[in-house]
Amino acid sequence: MPQQIPSIYGGQAVIEGVMFAGRNVNVTAVRRKNEEIVFYEVPKTSKPWLQKLKKIPFVRGIIGILESSAKGSQHLNFSIEAYAEDEAGEEEVKETAKRKPEGRSGWSLSMLVGVTLAGILSFIFGKLVFTIVPAAVEELLFSGVTDSIFVHNLIEGLIKIVFLLVYLYVISLTPLIKRLFQYHGAEHKVISAYEAGEELTVANVQKYTRLHYRCGSSFIVLSVIVGVLLYSLPVFTWDSLWERIYIRILLLPLVLGLSYEALRLTNALRDMPVLRFLGYPGLWLQLLTTKEPTDDQVAVSIASFNRMRELDQQVVKA
Repeated sequence: MPQQIPSIYGGQAVIEGVMFAGRNVNVTAVRRKNEEIVFYEVPKTSKPWLQKLKKIPFVRGIIGILESSAKGSQHLNFSIEAYAEDEAGEEEVKETAKRKPEGRSGWSLSMLVGVTLAGILSFIFGKLVFTIVPAAVEELLFSGVTDSIFVHNLIEGLIKIVFLLVYLYVISLTPLIKRLFQYHGAEHKVISAYEAGEELTVANVQKYTRLHYRCGSSFIVLSVIVGVLLYSLPVFTWDSLWERIYIRILLLPLVLGLSYEALRLTNALRDMPVLRFLGYPGLWLQLLTTKEPTDDQVAVSIASFNRMRELDQQVVKA
């Protein structure tokens, strides 16, 4: 019988590695060109008032998303720097190191703040574009097709999905993004193996699916579905394109909050035979955002997860 799992963990793929978020620390493991696995470890700190907000339904989703975007950007930047160093070559790296002031690391406080802010702004900008452009396209192409608000919103949602699928397919053709998606699959496999109570070996982890209900890809699909339903309420009608866009921007925080709660619900119901289909759209999208990882990539993911668990337990014992 599988052991009882004390915690729910999440993570994200980075360039040539995986980040896992624990209760007290976030850890990224990256495989360098010389096959060495290096770690980037950041203790989790949060203001008391922020922790209180993260316990409020609908609000906690928005806080969690922004926090994940901020922290994730730091770990992604670490992996990009490591990858760039490997691609630049050993001699250039040595020359760069000589030019740095003695005793200073490459991560100053100002850099951390800048990367964190960039992560949040990138997420907000991406959501705004993904919200505004499909609405504008639907209005321009289908404004005279029907008077049904629901049908217009449904077409808008379908346009969003098409844009998303085309974008993901195109970027997945590049070798670097394909490897990123393989690490995404490795992250899911490790979490699934852990949640099943398996010993985390490469052979054991590789037996599990690369798809997971609690993935950000599922959140994207749910946000489209929630948006269609919310925008179709009679109180949110519009008379012009600008009014339509204005309403969507105002409702964006509510869409994000509702989508987060829907994601939690689908994850809770995934073992119920009839209701588990609620999470299927997100799993289908993961067929694009994840790829089957190699054994070496799974080993990196396991190393990241084990290091995160080790540091988490050290904090608890202290």
